[in-house]
Amino acid sequence: MPRRPARPPESLRRKVATQPPRKTLLVFCEGKRTEPEYLAALRREPAIRKVAAVDIRIDRDSAGISPLGLVRRAIASRAKALGEEGEVDEFWCVFDVEWPKNHTGLKEAIRLASDNEIKLAVSNPCFELWLALHFADHDAWLDTDDARRLRRKHDGQHDKGLDPTRYMPLRRLAAGRAERLDRRHAQNRTPFPQDNPSSGMHWLITSVEPPSEPTNRS
Repeated sequence: MPRRPARPPESLRRKVATQPPRKTLLVFCEGKRTEPEYLAALRREPAIRKVAAVDIRIDRDSAGISPLGLVRRAIASRAKALGEEGEVDEFWCVFDVEWPKNHTGLKEAIRLASDNEIKLAVSNPCFELWLALHFADHDAWLDTDDARRLRRKHDGQHDKGLDPTRYMPLRRLAAGRAERLDRRHAQNRTPFPQDNPSSGMHWLITSVEPPSEPTNRS
């Protein structure tokens, strides 16, 4: 009787097709330090590296560029990646609105991003509002200086940068709070950029870490 071919060891067979497909994001940040540090910490989170298999790449040369410049840079990178069959799945721009004086070209930046499949995480008035949402709800209008003071009240940080150990465990709470702000502005039909306070960072969080339960819990 012919012998049956040997089967591979069970341990080897289990490893086949268990690795989730890797998702790669290329992120362009207006901020020079705080935003890149936050994203770098997010990239290191075991839950994201293990479950979502996400590769977050930060274009550090984009720091300090205006929102419109960021979007144009992202569009050029996306066109190059498509031409070269690159491995980047999503292109993101992270920038602020700023108050009392808004950045110039904001609406054009948003329109260009929409037309060219560039995803946005816009914080209004600024990224510090997103950081403050890790600790508590906030639904009152505030300018950029107010947002920075609010952030300092929660984490005691008096300069740029952040302690990722304070923020990463609270990122889903922040996403839920930001999502509720979006819903409130939508219900009130508040146009951009009057949708203050708000932060689209919850969209980026959900892109790399889909919630296992509703994010509207605080």
